[in-house]
Amino acid sequence: MITSFEKAIKETKNGIAIDLEVTPGSKKACFPAGYNQWRERIEIKLTSVAQKGKANGQLIEIVADFFNISSRDIAIVSGAKSSKKTVIINGIAQNQAVLALDSVLMK
Repeated sequence: MITSFEKAIKETKNGIAIDLEVTPGSKKACFPAGYNQWRERIEIKLTSVAQKGKANGQLIEIVADFFNISSRDIAIVSGAKSSKKTVIINGIAQNQAVLALDSVLMK
C-alpha cells in the first residue's frame, strides 16, 4: 500500500527524486516538516533566507544529514528559485527513503 507521502518520491535513472515544498526564513529548520497532500510534496523548513543560494545550500545540508549521505550526492534539479523544488539523491534506494521518512511523517 502506498502512503500518501510516497507520491513525492520517484525512482529515476540518476537516483531518487523527491518533490519538496520549502519554507525559508523559519524559526527552526526541520525535515521532514510534513506532507502537502494537495501539491504532493514533502515539506522542509529552513532558517536561511532565500537569497544568494543560502536556502538551497541549507536544504542540501539538511536532507544529506537526514539520510546520512554526502551533500555531494544531492542536487536540486528543478525549482532552484522557487519554493517548489525537486532534488535528486544518489546513494539511497527509494524504499530506504520511504522507510526513513515514514518513521517521522507517520508518527
